[in-house]
Amino acid sequence: MIAKTTIDQVYETARVEEVIGDFVQLKKSGSNYKGLSPFTDERTPSFMVSPVKQIWKDFSSGKGGNVVAFLMEHEHFTYPEAIRYLAKKYNIEVEETEQTSEEKEQANERESMYLVSEFAQKYFADILWQSEPGMAIGQTYFKERGFTKETIKKFGLGYGLDEWEAFTKNALEKGYQLEFLEKTGLTIVKEQSDGSKKTFDRFKGRVMFPIHSMSGRVLGFGGRILTSDKKAAKYLNSPESEIYHKSKVLYGIYFAKQAIAKEDNCYLVEGYTDVIQMYQCGIENVVASSGTALTPEQIRLVNRLTKNITVLFDGDAAGLRASLRGIDLILEQGMNVKVCTFPEGEDPDSFAKNNAFEDVVLYLEEQSKDFIQFKTSLLVKEAADDPIKRAETIRDIVQSIAKIPDRIKQEVYIQECAKMMQVSEGVLYDTLAQLTKKGIADANKRHRQEQKAFEVVKNEAAVEKVDVQYELERKIIEMLLLYGNEKQEFEDLVLKENDEGELVLEPEKVEAKVYEKIYLDLQEDEIELSNENFKHVYYRLIEALNKKENFNINEFMVGLDQGFVSELSSILMEEEKYALHNWERKDIYPKEKEHGIAQLVGETILTLRCNLIRNRIAQLREHTKESQDDHSETLEEIVNYLQLNKLLNAKLSRVLS
Repeated sequence: MIAKTTIDQVYETARVEEVIGDFVQLKKSGSNYKGLSPFTDERTPSFMVSPVKQIWKDFSSGKGGNVVAFLMEHEHFTYPEAIRYLAKKYNIEVEETEQTSEEKEQANERESMYLVSEFAQKYFADILWQSEPGMAIGQTYFKERGFTKETIKKFGLGYGLDEWEAFTKNALEKGYQLEFLEKTGLTIVKEQSDGSKKTFDRFKGRVMFPIHSMSGRVLGFGGRILTSDKKAAKYLNSPESEIYHKSKVLYGIYFAKQAIAKEDNCYLVEGYTDVIQMYQCGIENVVASSGTALTPEQIRLVNRLTKNITVLFDGDAAGLRASLRGIDLILEQGMNVKVCTFPEGEDPDSFAKNNAFEDVVLYLEEQSKDFIQFKTSLLVKEAADDPIKRAETIRDIVQSIAKIPDRIKQEVYIQECAKMMQVSEGVLYDTLAQLTKKGIADANKRHRQEQKAFEVVKNEAAVEKVDVQYELERKIIEMLLLYGNEKQEFEDLVLKENDEGELVLEPEKVEAKVYEKIYLDLQEDEIELSNENFKHVYYRLIEALNKKENFNINEFMVGLDQGFVSELSSILMEEEKYALHNWERKDIYPKEKEHGIAQLVGETILTLRCNLIRNRIAQLREHTKESQDDHSETLEEIVNYLQLNKLLNAKLSRVLS
């Protein structure tokens, strides 16, 4: 268990914008930062980070919280794992206290699988560096590839002994459960006819490439066999599991993420050794799809960090045309794509190994072509002088252009394609219109089908009403969080009788802190918040504001349950979503809320009083319907409440029917 002193130090040191910046490309927006949501597929930013409040809010998914909440949501960390990750990032020594047996048992399945995977990575690395077979076979292979000792250690490379149960036995001896060894795919378990279980190491006799998540967690492995066994696959990957989904992972993303954001470009290669060799050469903004067909999830990983991808192909890549499908997927995500091929017989691995850093950089700069130039030159060669193939080639290129969501980019590419293919722009625009029309028709058809299903649900479901009480209580929490310790001049309303004997509300000026005004008003009216979460946070806030002159939101949130943290972040960042619209660019300057704090507090309390009075009137009226007794007192009470309600609403400038 992590000591409280360590947790406090982590929260004091960690900066939410720095941590999230490792996963999402953030751009300055006033006093905040904005970027694309890492939780949904979007093309315009709806993700906001507040360095002042040290919180974030994703308006597309509704998620939000502090720096720990982001890691728990994005990386599926447990709370202790998130603290450890931040401690490692900021070089904070983690002070541990002894875990109880109950706490050990509570480690969930995912966490157990991560622990097994991390143990396996260390085990394979130890075998590589400390055992005779590891040094003789594993190290020899990596050195032949040209990898330095530093590179091998950086990427956590290892070696699996050429024995059937070496890893499994070691893991079981160390206390790791067979259940999780099997679920991660590190161990193959087979049932025997007598009911006993036989175990085998999946990665027997292979050099090991750990596959990391964006935060550096070990998700799975790729293993390359070194013998000439024709029955065994050359490369073997961990199977799909609770923690490893190959379609959602890019090899090397953990090591490349900062360089990708800095260079504003990502090089996409095919294999593990391509990534490692280019990284060692000095080109760090490189990732691999690990031999699988590129997926939208993988592209979105890059899209969070940059809008630019350069796809690197081998000089003699047989499946080059098939690989172009991946480019269409990248275009659909609204990204800019370039393509670079290496000389015949070369691939990113060999080219980076045999050339100096400056020469590799120069080659990539000079040989990287825009996708339209590359695709056109490639397909024109195939079509040669065949007019039918040439027509198919043009249609193929226009189909790619149709994938691009940006109309201006489409037009530029059409003009470029017309020049290269010696076809009139009009013909290409007509073809694009046909394809776009078909796409729209298909989309409309899908929409109509979805709409029918929605109508059924809509007709069955009751119209959801706004919970006024909930919204008002939420607003009270917001005011306490944002302005609790600020001194303001408030206008109190005192109920008095005028010369004509009528009840009137007379204003009286009073100076107080926001939290004092809210607390005293609620106390005076004997109002208690009805929402249990808000009630809990309300009393914690009043206590904290009363104790500390310099109230700090981030410090306050440290002691709260993560569920509360998410809710409070949503409250605090509610106003920030309007900054996403860039009103200033349209010469619209919204009034800052800070300019009317006293008015905001007064109106909220008044509205809350009105709402409670309306509820009380409704209860009294219901009572008169249910009972046959004399209702003269109840009716008098209703009249008094109606009069008070009228006075309060007049103060709020509301007309009552």
